Formats: sequence, C-alpha cells, structure tokens
Amino acid sequence: MKQKSYIFLIFIAVIGLSACSSYKSVPYLQQSEKLTENDYAKSAVLYDASIMPKDLLTITVSTITNPEDAYPFNLTVPSPVSVIKNNITTQPAMQTYLVDNEGRVNFPVLGLVKLGGLTKTGAESLLKSKLKEYLKEEPIVTVRLVNYKISVLGEVTRPNTYTVENEKINIFEALALAGDLTVYGKRDNVKIIREMEDGQKRVVVLSLNDKNIIFSPYFYLQQNDIVYVQPNKAKAQGSEIGSMTGILISTTSILVSLAGLMVTILK
Repeated sequence: MKQKSYIFLIFIAVIGLSACSSYKSVPYLQQSEKLTENDYAKSAVLYDASIMPKDLLTITVSTITNPEDAYPFNLTVPSPVSVIKNNITTQPAMQTYLVDNEGRVNFPVLGLVKLGGLTKTGAESLLKSKLKEYLKEEPIVTVRLVNYKISVLGEVTRPNTYTVENEKINIFEALALAGDLTVYGKRDNVKIIREMEDGQKRVVVLSLNDKNIIFSPYFYLQQNDIVYVQPNKAKAQGSEIGSMTGILISTTSILVSLAGLMVTILK
C-alpha cells in the first residue's frame, strides 16, 4: 500500500514540475522588476523611422503669408470619391513619391533629391533648405510615409499585413494587432525578417520572455518588417499525431472493406 502511495506522489510531483516548466516559457518580460533606472536611461532615445527604397511618401509645402508661392511644389491627382446618378465626383489627393533604389525622389522644380536613410525630420529639414532658394519666406514642409506596414505570421491568432499610420510600432504592439500568440507559439524564438537600406536581408531572433528586449535595436519595427512566430513542440507533435491518425483511419477503412469483400466472395 505504501509503495503505491509513493508511486502516486512521484507521479504528482512529475506533473507539477512539468507544469512549472511550461509556465516559465509563457510570461513576457520575465524579471522586469529587476530593471534599474540606469537600465532605462540607456534606451532613452525616441524612435524615428528612416526612409527606405521603395517607400511611398507624401510631401506638402506651405507658406503663411503667400500660400500661392507653394503651389508649384504641391502636385495633386484626382481621386474618385463617390458616384451620384452616374456622375463621379472627385477631390484632389496629394501626389505620392516613390523612393528609388538610390534613395531619391523626383520632386517638382528641385528634381532628384536623395532622402533615403534620413528620418522624416531630416528629410523635412533638407527640403526646407533647398526650397528657400525659390520661396520668399521660410517654408513649412511635411513628409509622411504612406506605406508603413508590417506583416505578422506563424502562430498568432490573426496573421496578416497591417498598416501603421503613426509610423512607429514595437514588437508587442505588432503581436497585439495580430491577436497575440496562440498557445502553440514559441515566445523565446520570435523571428524578425528585415531588409536593410542596402538591400541585404537579416533575420533576428527575439525572446519575448527576456526583460531586456525593450533595449534591443529591433524592439521597434521598421516598415516592411516580417514577424514570424515559430510553433512549439506541442504543435509539431500534434501535427504528427493528426497525420498518423488519418493514415491509420484510412488503412483501417481499406482493411475493413477488403475483409467484407472476402467474406462476400467466400460465401
């Protein structure tokens, strides 16, 4: 009787240790309470997206006292809005500028201007300095990224490509858009696929469990980043079991059919 009790206790202990081990891989930012003010000070830099080749930009130029002077620098294109009694009503939309592989845009009057590698603020400052030659007063320049998007796939609830309107998103915000990881997602092996300005591709592995992830240079995502959440062993084993079950069911069905056929023939 005592031997059976010991075996039962050992069984319970193994299950408990297994549960504890599984739980340790679930929480994000583990031991973040141990971070100090010095740790936070190291990352006290505001993120600003850089302009990359193949980005789409809108660039608006305005002046306060003579707005008509800025007209040549603000190209517009017709944009269909609605159809009323077979008549299409339109309103002008701002021209978008495609950044070429050399990081340049073809801007009215100025011609080719290299903006690649600059932040939005840097691009605005550069354009201001070039426009002063053509305007009587200090121009107001606004640069916006139109196609700032990221893709999230793998073991998440809603894999998709998401447009980011405020031009700033971190890894946790991206996963939140995708409905967070499923129970099968590996939290310590989230991959970011990124294309650099020179065309090189890079794959970076992040652990969501690590408290220091907020200090990583890859914590904030760049436009066109791909986030991939790898499945854990439970998902892989479940897939194998599922496929084996299907094979066994098919094999059993075939054997039953053959047995029935043999019985019919031998009668």
